Amino acid sequence: MNELLAACPEEAALADQEAWLAELGPPNHNEVAARVREVIAGQPRWVLIGGPPCQAYSLVGRSRMRGVDPARFEADHRHLLYREYLKLLAEHAPTAFVMENVKGLLSATHASKPIFRRILDDLVSPGLALGMDHTMHQYQLVAISPDGPDDQMGAMRPQDFILRSEDFGVPQARHRVIIVGFRRDLLHEGFTVARLQKRSPVPIEDVLSDAPRLRSGVSPVDSFEAWSAALSEGEKLIAIEAGDVAAALRFTEKLARPPGRGGQFVAGSPAPQYRTDWYADPLIGGFLNHESRSHMTTDLHRYLFLSAHALLTGRSPTLKDFPEKLLPDHANVDRALKRGLFNDRFRVQRYGRPSSTITSHMSKDGHHFIHPDPSQCRSLTVREAARLQTFPDNYFFEGPRTSQYVQVGNAVPPLLSLQIAETLGRALDTLG
Repeated sequence: MNELLAACPEEAALADQEAWLAELGPPNHNEVAARVREVIAGQPRWVLIGGPPCQAYSLVGRSRMRGVDPARFEADHRHLLYREYLKLLAEHAPTAFVMENVKGLLSATHASKPIFRRILDDLVSPGLALGMDHTMHQYQLVAISPDGPDDQMGAMRPQDFILRSEDFGVPQARHRVIIVGFRRDLLHEGFTVARLQKRSPVPIEDVLSDAPRLRSGVSPVDSFEAWSAALSEGEKLIAIEAGDVAAALRFTEKLARPPGRGGQFVAGSPAPQYRTDWYADPLIGGFLNHESRSHMTTDLHRYLFLSAHALLTGRSPTLKDFPEKLLPDHANVDRALKRGLFNDRFRVQRYGRPSSTITSHMSKDGHHFIHPDPSQCRSLTVREAARLQTFPDNYFFEGPRTSQYVQVGNAVPPLLSLQIAETLGRALDTLG
């Protein structure tokens, strides 16, 4: 990275000016306020975009934290970090704002009260919510979802703020809360904001099929021979334990087992079936961040079973579908089989439909993101996850691979962001 910055000093200076790392809160308040004033100086119309940390709102995060220490969960300061966002609204009065968060925000509570309704009320009158000045600018909340109410600036239900990415040309089922607001003093009679337009679902193969086929690694000692032997062992096991699924493996017999595992750059000619104009950059001449990771032999057997099962049935099997010899040796397995808890510990992505939600948990293991092709028998690479998130191919992810997965999983799909930006841009133009 340092070599790149040294080779492109002008671009590095612009990047340093545009991107700035700071923690919101009392210690840095004055510095942040000065930086915001510097950036927006002279801008008649501007938009504030952001969202509070989601750990306190996500279903998984809430379940984990409440289970460990309910009292500590209630006292978690992250419940109210959105108030730092309110300060930016109150002090700098952007023309409009966009706040994004996880769907779990709709059902989250704090002090036994729904937090989402409180956030909506506070966004309307940030100054009043902070105890500053009730005469400060107020905001009109707007529903841009095509499923929202006919009166997009009237009374809205919490679900009216949900955007389903798969409805807008994103090859991923990612549901997020998007709250949009405009300063009321700038609105004219008849002001409207165009709703996002629904599009046909995009199946995963339309953005993954052009990527070079890779094998996974096998731990503890990797080689193509060891990996191939692990797959042969898995095929025999499946043939004995799950004959119908074994038949599905014949779909891929014509495909040779890929010998390579890829890398940070893999030469090739990117040409996805969907939005080549958006994804592909002919100047690259290949694929970035396309490198497989290693898996234990027992997990490779499970991946092989899941991907073949999905080809045969069109669904990702749960633990109840597993042959006994393929069940994980884990304390939660009995509970999963009896009660259904964590029954989808492993999940294969399926052809013919958008993927499940790409999450930062990919950095820990790939069990929920198994490639649908049994002949590759692996989890998704960073580039494949980025494709499902709609990152253009020329977006390079820095840092260790675990960090790269986190960067991809925590993002808002750029193609969805573009549609939101275009919608807001047209609305801002009508304000004069």
